Amino acid sequence: MKKSEDFYFNKQEPNKSCLLALRDIILKQSENITETTKYGMPCFCYHNKMFVYLWVDKKSTEPYILFVDGDKLIHSDLEIGKRAKMKIFRVNPTKDIAIEKLNLLLQMAIDLREK
Repeated sequence: MKKSEDFYFNKQEPNKSCLLALRDIILKQSENITETTKYGMPCFCYHNKMFVYLWVDKKSTEPYILFVDGDKLIHSDLEIGKRAKMKIFRVNPTKDIAIEKLNLLLQMAIDLREK
């Protein structure tokens, strides 16, 4: 098993299924997206440049997507918190994933990489 797969399969439900679904959604955005592991978390690169990460919030234990260039993304569902550049998109693992919204955010992030 690859190191990145350990991250998913070591999680408890419902986070495991949610994170695997998020992984699938991210990878389906473009054939130019690849997955690796950085800082102990799954990192997705677009044309070999860091693009988004998957992680689990320590307090809420809920998954989120960390957008590397979040400071350049304007969307009401993205949180900046105490981060200077990155923003997060929280996902409740017990509810349906807002796929259309997530696809829009991922496409916005891809568009930034294309510039």
